[in-house]
Amino acid sequence: MPVFVLLAATYSQGQTVPFSKQFSHRIVTTDSLKEALKQVKYPGFSRDIVSFGLLRSAAFVDGTAKVALAITTSDPTVPATLKADVEQCLRALPGVKEVIIEIAVSAAKAPPQAGQANVGGGKTPSGLKHSVAIASGKGGVGKSTFAVNLACALAQILEKQGRPGRVGLMDCDIYGPSVPLMMGLTGRPEIDGDSLIPLVRHGVKVMSMGFLVDDNTPVVWRGPMIMKTIQQFVQNVKWGELDVLLVDLPPGTGDAQLSLVQTLPLDGAILVTTPQAAATNVARKGGLMFQKVNVPLLGVAENMSWFEDSAGRKQLLFGEGGGALIAESLGTVLLGQVPLYPEIRAGGDCGLPLVVNSPESKPALIFRDIADTLLKRLKV
Repeated sequence: MPVFVLLAATYSQGQTVPFSKQFSHRIVTTDSLKEALKQVKYPGFSRDIVSFGLLRSAAFVDGTAKVALAITTSDPTVPATLKADVEQCLRALPGVKEVIIEIAVSAAKAPPQAGQANVGGGKTPSGLKHSVAIASGKGGVGKSTFAVNLACALAQILEKQGRPGRVGLMDCDIYGPSVPLMMGLTGRPEIDGDSLIPLVRHGVKVMSMGFLVDDNTPVVWRGPMIMKTIQQFVQNVKWGELDVLLVDLPPGTGDAQLSLVQTLPLDGAILVTTPQAAATNVARKGGLMFQKVNVPLLGVAENMSWFEDSAGRKQLLFGEGGGALIAESLGTVLLGQVPLYPEIRAGGDCGLPLVVNSPESKPALIFRDIADTLLKRLKV
């Protein structure tokens, strides 16, 4: 039984067992040090430093606990906070007389063109110039639809510039992958050695969990399995030469988001929201998460901004102004407002994104304008 499985145990009287009493009869080992360090959270997050991949080594010799951490941050308070929390955690263990903590800090590069600044300090795959997360605070805001149309718009612009096939789309929504349907892709990716070959459609290279499981097979995974899958999508897929890799994240600020920023150095993130406060309030939290892990915000995209009726009048079904307000509060820009058009939904359902199927429609022009702005911000 793992040493700290008893954290939730109680006395018969209903009182919680103190942490030190649970450990008092056990011998301190390297493994038990690592288990103890799972109680230390990264500042500002609910995730611990061990699952975050920040622990490089831990050892216990003659009463001395020695721990080495490696982090990437531009916040000078983070190393000091971690050192104090780790020391407090280890000194609470019986038998620990002295604590030695080494923290290797790499300075984060905040500007988008520099990019590659995150908590875990991952490495950029060979041939990839820029990677951008497409994120949202909550579900139901059309984030995947936005990501698919933006990817196709980027591919169209780069193809006109003589650079075809240099856009990738990585679907990290492990539990509910919808990108294959929206891109009109089926089948399994081919394998070359230890690597997967992404499927290609509409000029975009695509990898998704939807290619690897049956439609009737639900994915019931815990955090470590999600992290491993995202690592494999980054490191074990032959993306080739890409100017831009868009990463479609699931909603929220959970394991998938944190695993991504730990694995892939991101040049920035785009937040997708609808205008109403129920969406923008949660999107703001997502933006703050990216800022905490030193991922620049490239902008906010407001989706379903209005519906245009048969008389050409705008109907503000979800209110107005939310995207601009959230962009201002996060210190970034509003990239554009995408209207609520039935054709956008229909294009996703049949695997022909609106940008491809109706390239001169109003929404398609907005998507291409956002794509053009993104390329300029990334200096592609």
